[in-house]
Amino acid sequence: MKIASEKTIERLSLYRRLLRVAKGAGQMSVYSHDLAEMVRGTAAQVRRDLMEIGCAGNSKKGYDVDNLIDAISEFLDSDDVTPVALVGVGNLGRALLQFFESHHPKLKIVAVFDNDPEKSGRVIHGCRCYGMSEMPVVVAGKKITVAVLAVPVGAAQNAAKQLEEAGVRGILNFAPEPLRVGPSVAVENMDMTMALEKVAYMARQNNSKENGAK
Repeated sequence: MKIASEKTIERLSLYRRLLRVAKGAGQMSVYSHDLAEMVRGTAAQVRRDLMEIGCAGNSKKGYDVDNLIDAISEFLDSDDVTPVALVGVGNLGRALLQFFESHHPKLKIVAVFDNDPEKSGRVIHGCRCYGMSEMPVVVAGKKITVAVLAVPVGAAQNAAKQLEEAGVRGILNFAPEPLRVGPSVAVENMDMTMALEKVAYMARQNNSKENGAK
């Protein structure tokens, strides 16, 4: 299988999410310029992305929504369910656990870890919580290669090191600090503070433009 770039993967995931919304609204087909408008991109980029996964549209009918969703899913998803670990069962961790429970059938959180001894051994949203010291055995036993970090600042690096040593090769990091990991571990940082600051800045700029235009 051809290996796509990170940006292509991001766009394909977004296309699929929007296509599922369109399908829910009863839409049967879609044109490249329709998708481009949804993602604020170009029709040419959409066509290149879809051609990369073997999808060609019809100039008269566009793309079949069901077929496009299936093709993107076949490209992005594993044939089997990917087991995922969650580290940190605070408010954010619980919210993520609840979200994944119903939103993605191909990604399943099968174990959660926390350093709070009162949480160890408990079942939270249908998933057993383990102590951090149990990570190597649990990760190996459940064949976990992907993890989500939802721990406080200062705890993320140590948790990432434990995950890497246990065999995890992909980490989604919600802690607002960079992680130092080996080249065999992929890291995606989700810095919500930075994202909110960006949105707040852009909102101020848009507001200034509107007021200036009056």
